[in-house]
Formats: sequence, structure tokens, C-alpha cells
Amino acid sequence: MIKRATEMTDKINVNMRGGDGQVAVREILKKGEYKGSARLVGTITLEPGCSIGAHVHENEEEIFYIIKGTATYNDNGETVILNAGDSCLCLGGQEHSVANRNKEGNVELFAVILTY
Repeated sequence: MIKRATEMTDKINVNMRGGDGQVAVREILKKGEYKGSARLVGTITLEPGCSIGAHVHENEEEIFYIIKGTATYNDNGETVILNAGDSCLCLGGQEHSVANRNKEGNVELFAVILTY
């Protein structure tokens, strides 16, 4: 299967999960285009000052891979800085959030939410 960028859908989420500003989510593959049990396979773009608020994943886990920029990440209560090339995993029952606290440049990340 080949999927062109022009076939992918973008969604703007304002104050996503109680976060600041707006978050652009690009759904790279839609549920039903693959056989696995994922809720999201996509990219997330955070402009300066924007974030996804703290939330807990129940019966699912989320993987982030930082493509571009420097993200401030809440790893179950511990704040860490993630740079391009870093990844993180939020397991079921854990809390996380991610923010772009930089004044310039977007944070872009690849995200997969696996359900179980």
C-alpha cells in the first residue's frame, strides 16, 4: 500500500486535552487501512507555546518519536527534555503531556497509540 501526502487528513485540535494553543494532528494511516490495533498512526505538530495537556492512557499506550525540535515532556510526573531523534513510551495507566516551550520553531513528532 502506498499513501500519498495529499491523501492524509489533518485535524486542528484547540486546547487538546487541556493544553495550550492548537495542535495539528496528521492521520498518516486511518483505522481500517491496517490490521493492527492502533487508535492513531500519525504526526503531531506543536507550534511555539502550544501543548497537549496531561492525560492518562487506559487500555492503550502511546509512543512518541521526536522528528524535529525540542519538546518538554511530562513522563508520569517527571519533566524531561526530548530532542530530535529521542523517543518515549507512555504505558497504560500512566500520565503524560508534551509541550513546545521554545520561542521559535515547531516541534514535530511521530505518534502511535496502541490499544489492547
